[in-house]
Amino acid sequence: MEIKAVKFRKDGFYTQPFVFGGEEGMEKFDKTIRYRGSLQNYLIDTGDEVILVDTGLPAGTPEEVPDENSILYTGKDISSYMEALANLGYKPEQVSKILLTHKHSDHSGELKSFPNAQIFVNEEEVTADELQGISNLVPVSFTDGAYYNFPESQKITEGIYLIKAKGHTNGNSIVIVENDGLFYMLHGDITYVDEALYENKLSVVYDDLAAARETLDRVREFVRQNPTVYCGTHTPQGYENLEAKRVMDLENPVPIVLAEVDFTEQKASGRYVCSICGYVYDPAEHDGVAFEELPDDWCCPRCKQPKDKFNKA
Repeated sequence: MEIKAVKFRKDGFYTQPFVFGGEEGMEKFDKTIRYRGSLQNYLIDTGDEVILVDTGLPAGTPEEVPDENSILYTGKDISSYMEALANLGYKPEQVSKILLTHKHSDHSGELKSFPNAQIFVNEEEVTADELQGISNLVPVSFTDGAYYNFPESQKITEGIYLIKAKGHTNGNSIVIVENDGLFYMLHGDITYVDEALYENKLSVVYDDLAAARETLDRVREFVRQNPTVYCGTHTPQGYENLEAKRVMDLENPVPIVLAEVDFTEQKASGRYVCSICGYVYDPAEHDGVAFEELPDDWCCPRCKQPKDKFNKA
Protein backbone atom coordinates (compact mmCIF):
# COMPACT_ATOMS: atom_id res chain seq x y z
CA MET A 1 0.00 0.00 0.00
CA GLU A 2 1.22 3.49 -0.87
CA ILE A 3 -0.07 6.86 0.34
CA LYS A 4 0.82 9.91 -1.74
CA ALA A 5 0.19 13.64 -1.47
CA VAL A 6 -1.57 15.37 -4.36
CA LYS A 7 0.03 18.83 -4.12
CA PHE A 8 -1.60 21.78 -5.87
CA ARG A 9 -0.73 24.99 -3.94
CA LYS A 10 2.38 26.11 -2.08
CA ASP A 11 3.90 29.06 -0.17
CA GLY A 12 0.74 30.07 1.69
CA PHE A 13 0.37 31.08 5.33
CA TYR A 14 -2.02 30.92 8.29
CA THR A 15 -1.72 33.51 11.04
CA GLN A 16 -1.65 32.55 14.69
CA PRO A 17 -4.99 34.26 15.50
CA PHE A 18 -6.68 32.24 12.73
CA VAL A 19 -5.28 28.83 13.72
CA PHE A 20 -5.32 29.31 17.53
CA GLY A 21 -8.22 31.67 18.21
CA GLY A 22 -11.30 29.47 18.01
CA GLU A 23 -11.95 29.30 21.75
CA GLU A 24 -10.01 32.19 23.29
CA GLY A 25 -10.59 34.78 20.55
CA MET A 26 -8.32 36.00 17.78
CA GLU A 27 -7.25 39.07 19.77
CA LYS A 28 -5.32 36.84 22.21
CA PHE A 29 -2.74 35.89 19.59
CA ASP A 30 -0.03 37.51 17.48
CA LYS A 31 -1.15 38.30 13.93
CA THR A 32 2.45 38.77 12.78
CA ILE A 33 3.19 35.07 13.39
CA ARG A 34 2.46 33.27 10.14
CA TYR A 35 2.73 29.50 9.91
CA ARG A 36 3.53 27.79 6.62
CA GLY A 37 0.58 26.98 4.38
CA SER A 38 -0.06 24.85 1.31
CA LEU A 39 -2.84 22.80 -0.23
CA GLN A 40 -2.69 19.07 -0.85
CA ASN A 41 -5.04 16.13 -0.64
CA TYR A 42 -4.10 12.44 -0.52
CA LEU A 43 -4.21 9.28 -2.60
CA ILE A 44 -4.14 5.68 -1.34
CA ASP A 45 -2.93 3.04 -3.80
CA THR A 46 -3.75 -0.33 -2.22
CA GLY A 47 -2.36 -2.29 -5.17
CA ASP A 48 -5.89 -3.40 -6.02
CA GLU A 49 -7.56 0.00 -6.23
CA VAL A 50 -6.91 3.73 -6.13
CA ILE A 51 -8.71 5.68 -3.41
CA LEU A 52 -8.69 9.46 -3.12
CA VAL A 53 -9.09 11.42 0.08
CA ASP A 54 -10.71 14.67 -1.15
CA THR A 55 -10.38 16.21 -4.61
CA GLY A 56 -8.90 19.69 -4.45
CA LEU A 57 -10.10 23.06 -5.65
CA PRO A 58 -12.23 23.39 -8.78
CA ALA A 59 -10.22 24.11 -11.90
CA GLY A 60 -10.07 27.84 -12.54
CA THR A 61 -10.25 28.95 -8.89
CA PRO A 62 -8.25 32.19 -8.91
CA GLU A 63 -5.15 32.71 -6.82
CA GLU A 64 -5.42 35.17 -3.95
CA VAL A 65 -3.50 38.43 -3.57
CA PRO A 66 -2.64 38.69 0.14
CA ASP A 67 -1.46 41.75 2.03
CA GLU A 68 -0.17 42.48 5.54
CA ASN A 69 -3.72 42.33 6.91
CA SER A 70 -4.62 38.95 5.43
CA ILE A 71 -5.24 36.40 8.17
CA LEU A 72 -4.67 33.46 5.83
CA TYR A 73 -3.50 32.77 2.31
CA THR A 74 -3.91 29.40 0.59
CA GLY A 75 -0.85 29.91 -1.62
CA LYS A 76 0.31 29.94 -5.22
CA ASP A 77 -0.84 27.41 -7.77
CA ILE A 78 1.53 24.55 -8.47
CA SER A 79 -1.01 23.14 -10.89
CA SER A 80 -4.68 22.29 -10.96
CA TYR A 81 -5.75 19.31 -8.84
CA MET A 82 -6.37 17.15 -11.91
CA GLU A 83 -2.95 18.05 -13.33
CA ALA A 84 -1.37 17.16 -9.98
CA LEU A 85 -3.12 13.79 -10.06
CA ALA A 86 -1.86 13.16 -13.60
CA ASN A 87 1.66 14.15 -12.55
CA LEU A 88 1.56 11.31 -10.00
CA GLY A 89 0.78 8.93 -12.87
CA TYR A 90 -2.95 8.37 -12.31
CA LYS A 91 -6.00 8.77 -14.53
CA PRO A 92 -9.54 9.55 -13.30
CA GLU A 93 -10.86 6.22 -14.53
CA GLN A 94 -8.45 4.36 -12.20
CA VAL A 95 -10.12 5.85 -9.10
CA SER A 96 -12.67 3.51 -7.56
CA LYS A 97 -13.47 5.31 -4.31
CA ILE A 98 -13.28 8.86 -2.95
CA LEU A 99 -13.43 9.50 0.79
CA LEU A 100 -14.63 13.04 1.45
CA THR A 101 -13.53 14.65 4.70
CA HIS A 102 -16.02 17.51 4.29
CA LYS A 103 -17.91 19.71 1.87
CA HIS A 104 -15.64 22.76 1.45
CA SER A 105 -14.50 23.17 -2.14
CA ASP A 106 -10.76 22.85 -1.44
CA HIS A 107 -11.70 19.27 -0.56
CA SER A 108 -14.63 18.58 -2.90
CA GLY A 109 -13.84 20.79 -5.89
CA GLU A 110 -13.22 18.12 -8.53
CA LEU A 111 -15.68 15.42 -7.46
CA LYS A 112 -17.54 15.76 -10.75
CA SER A 113 -14.38 14.69 -12.60
CA PHE A 114 -14.80 11.16 -11.21
CA PRO A 115 -18.29 10.01 -12.32
CA ASN A 116 -17.39 6.31 -12.02
CA ALA A 117 -16.02 6.41 -8.47
CA GLN A 118 -18.05 5.80 -5.32
CA ILE A 119 -17.91 8.99 -3.24
CA PHE A 120 -18.21 8.16 0.48
CA VAL A 121 -19.45 11.11 2.49
CA ASN A 122 -20.96 11.59 5.94
CA GLU A 123 -24.73 11.46 5.41
CA GLU A 124 -25.02 14.87 7.12
CA GLU A 125 -23.09 16.51 4.24
CA VAL A 126 -25.04 15.21 1.24
CA THR A 127 -27.37 18.22 1.09
CA ALA A 128 -24.47 20.72 0.98
CA ASP A 129 -24.45 23.15 -1.94
CA GLU A 130 -21.02 21.92 -3.02
CA LEU A 131 -22.33 18.37 -3.51
CA GLN A 132 -25.47 19.07 -5.51
CA GLY A 133 -25.76 17.46 -8.93
CA ILE A 134 -23.43 14.59 -8.03
CA SER A 135 -25.18 11.24 -8.48
CA ASN A 136 -22.46 8.87 -7.24
CA LEU A 137 -22.50 9.85 -3.57
CA VAL A 138 -22.56 7.05 -1.00
CA PRO A 139 -24.00 8.45 2.26
CA VAL A 140 -22.18 7.01 5.27
CA SER A 141 -24.02 6.44 8.53
CA PHE A 142 -21.02 5.00 10.45
CA THR A 143 -22.52 1.62 11.32
CA ASP A 144 -19.32 -0.24 12.18
CA GLY A 145 -19.12 0.95 15.78
CA ALA A 146 -16.15 2.38 17.61
CA TYR A 147 -12.66 2.66 16.20
CA TYR A 148 -10.31 2.86 19.17
CA ASN A 149 -11.44 5.99 21.08
CA PHE A 150 -13.64 7.31 18.23
CA PRO A 151 -17.26 6.23 18.86
CA GLU A 152 -18.42 5.98 15.21
CA SER A 153 -16.64 4.58 12.18
CA GLN A 154 -17.14 2.93 8.80
CA LYS A 155 -14.71 0.35 7.43
CA ILE A 156 -14.12 1.17 3.76
CA THR A 157 -11.78 -1.72 2.95
CA GLU A 158 -9.10 -3.65 4.78
CA GLY A 159 -7.02 -1.19 6.82
CA ILE A 160 -8.92 1.95 5.75
CA TYR A 161 -11.54 3.59 7.96
CA LEU A 162 -13.74 6.67 7.73
CA ILE A 163 -14.20 8.21 11.19
CA LYS A 164 -16.98 10.57 12.24
CA ALA A 165 -15.31 13.78 13.46
CA LYS A 166 -17.93 16.53 13.69
CA GLY A 167 -16.97 20.12 14.45
CA HIS A 168 -15.21 21.93 11.63
CA THR A 169 -18.36 21.11 9.69
CA ASN A 170 -21.35 19.15 10.94
CA GLY A 171 -20.41 16.31 8.60
CA ASN A 172 -16.66 16.38 9.06
CA SER A 173 -14.78 13.07 8.88
CA ILE A 174 -11.25 11.69 9.27
CA VAL A 175 -9.61 8.90 7.26
CA ILE A 176 -7.26 6.51 9.08
CA VAL A 177 -5.08 4.09 7.15
CA GLU A 178 -3.30 1.24 8.92
CA ASN A 179 -0.06 0.30 7.19
CA ASP A 180 3.16 -1.37 8.37
CA GLY A 181 2.40 -0.77 12.05
CA LEU A 182 1.59 2.93 11.64
CA PHE A 183 -1.69 4.83 11.65
CA TYR A 184 -1.88 7.47 8.91
CA MET A 185 -4.44 10.11 9.87
CA LEU A 186 -5.52 11.89 6.69
CA HIS A 187 -7.68 14.79 7.75
CA GLY A 188 -9.23 17.92 6.35
CA ASP A 189 -9.22 20.72 8.88
CA ILE A 190 -9.02 19.23 12.36
CA THR A 191 -6.16 21.70 12.56
CA TYR A 192 -4.84 23.91 9.80
CA VAL A 193 -1.23 23.59 11.00
CA ASP A 194 0.50 21.06 13.24
CA GLU A 195 1.39 23.77 15.77
CA ALA A 196 -2.29 23.91 16.70
CA LEU A 197 -2.32 20.18 17.49
CA TYR A 198 0.77 20.53 19.68
CA GLU A 199 -0.67 23.58 21.45
CA ASN A 200 -4.20 22.11 21.71
CA LYS A 201 -5.85 25.05 19.92
CA LEU A 202 -8.90 25.24 17.66
CA SER A 203 -9.08 27.38 14.56
CA VAL A 204 -11.76 30.03 14.16
CA VAL A 205 -13.61 27.97 11.51
CA TYR A 206 -16.23 25.56 12.85
CA ASP A 207 -19.92 24.73 12.61
CA ASP A 208 -20.06 23.38 16.15
CA LEU A 209 -17.48 24.59 18.67
CA ALA A 210 -18.25 21.99 21.35
CA ALA A 211 -18.05 19.17 18.81
CA ALA A 212 -14.81 20.58 17.39
CA ARG A 213 -13.30 20.54 20.89
CA GLU A 214 -14.44 16.97 21.48
CA THR A 215 -12.96 15.87 18.16
CA LEU A 216 -9.62 17.56 18.83
CA ASP A 217 -9.48 15.95 22.26
CA ARG A 218 -10.12 12.52 20.71
CA VAL A 219 -7.48 13.11 18.02
CA ARG A 220 -4.90 14.08 20.64
CA GLU A 221 -5.78 11.03 22.75
CA PHE A 222 -5.48 8.76 19.72
CA VAL A 223 -2.10 10.27 18.81
CA ARG A 224 -0.83 9.72 22.35
CA GLN A 225 -1.88 6.07 22.34
CA ASN A 226 -0.99 5.03 18.77
CA PRO A 227 1.96 5.68 16.40
CA THR A 228 0.28 8.24 14.16
CA VAL A 229 1.50 10.03 11.05
CA TYR A 230 -0.59 13.22 10.99
CA CYS A 231 -1.32 14.34 7.43
CA GLY A 232 -3.15 17.65 7.05
CA THR A 233 -4.40 19.52 4.01
CA HIS A 234 -3.29 23.10 4.65
CA THR A 235 0.36 22.86 5.70
CA PRO A 236 3.47 21.36 4.09
CA GLN A 237 3.91 19.58 7.42
CA GLY A 238 1.20 17.21 6.14
CA TYR A 239 3.26 15.80 3.28
CA GLU A 240 6.53 16.23 5.18
CA ASN A 241 5.16 13.96 7.91
CA LEU A 242 3.98 11.49 5.26
CA GLU A 243 7.25 11.39 3.35
CA ALA A 244 9.31 10.98 6.54
CA LYS A 245 6.82 8.56 8.14
CA ARG A 246 7.12 10.91 11.10
CA VAL A 247 5.16 9.77 14.15
CA MET A 248 3.52 12.66 15.99
CA ASP A 249 4.93 13.18 19.51
CA LEU A 250 2.88 15.80 21.36
CA GLU A 251 5.55 16.21 24.02
CA ASN A 252 8.32 16.88 21.51
CA PRO A 253 7.07 19.22 18.76
CA VAL A 254 8.89 19.48 15.48
CA PRO A 255 10.79 22.82 15.43
CA ILE A 256 8.65 25.63 14.04
CA VAL A 257 9.56 27.03 10.63
CA LEU A 258 7.55 30.19 9.98
CA ALA A 259 6.33 31.24 6.56
CA GLU A 260 8.49 33.47 4.39
CA VAL A 261 6.07 36.05 3.04
CA ASP A 262 6.49 38.39 0.09
CA PHE A 263 3.83 41.09 -0.09
CA THR A 264 5.06 42.49 -3.40
CA GLU A 265 2.12 44.27 -4.95
CA GLN A 266 0.26 42.10 -7.45
CA LYS A 267 -2.45 43.17 -9.83
CA ALA A 268 -5.89 42.45 -8.39
CA SER A 269 -8.89 41.65 -10.58
CA GLY A 270 -11.63 43.23 -8.45
CA ARG A 271 -12.83 39.77 -7.47
CA TYR A 272 -12.41 38.34 -3.97
CA VAL A 273 -12.09 34.68 -2.99
CA CYS A 274 -13.07 33.03 0.29
CA SER A 275 -9.98 31.34 1.68
CA ILE A 276 -12.15 28.87 3.60
CA CYS A 277 -14.43 27.44 0.92
CA GLY A 278 -13.20 28.94 -2.36
CA TYR A 279 -16.33 30.98 -3.15
CA VAL A 280 -15.49 33.78 -5.59
CA TYR A 281 -17.23 37.14 -5.20
CA ASP A 282 -17.36 38.80 -8.62
CA PRO A 283 -18.91 42.30 -8.72
CA ALA A 284 -20.07 41.60 -12.27
CA GLU A 285 -22.42 38.96 -10.88
CA HIS A 286 -23.74 41.29 -8.15
CA ASP A 287 -24.94 44.35 -10.06
CA GLY A 288 -21.45 45.86 -10.00
CA VAL A 289 -21.31 46.14 -6.20
CA ALA A 290 -17.65 46.12 -5.17
CA PHE A 291 -16.62 43.81 -2.35
CA GLU A 292 -15.48 46.83 -0.33
CA GLU A 293 -19.00 48.27 -0.53
CA LEU A 294 -20.63 45.24 1.07
CA PRO A 295 -21.81 45.79 4.66
CA ASP A 296 -19.41 44.82 7.44
CA ASP A 297 -21.71 42.00 8.58
CA TRP A 298 -21.88 40.44 5.10
CA CYS A 299 -20.88 36.75 5.12
CA CYS A 300 -19.85 34.23 2.49
CA PRO A 301 -23.07 32.84 0.99
CA ARG A 302 -21.60 29.36 0.91
CA CYS A 303 -19.73 28.79 4.20
CA LYS A 304 -21.08 31.81 6.20
CA GLN A 305 -17.60 33.10 7.10
CA PRO A 306 -17.17 36.89 7.51
CA LYS A 307 -15.46 39.28 5.11
CA ASP A 308 -12.05 39.02 6.79
CA LYS A 309 -11.73 35.45 5.46
CA PHE A 310 -11.65 36.80 1.89
CA ASN A 311 -8.58 37.85 -0.08
CA LYS A 312 -8.29 39.79 -3.30
CA ALA A 313 -8.10 37.58 -6.38
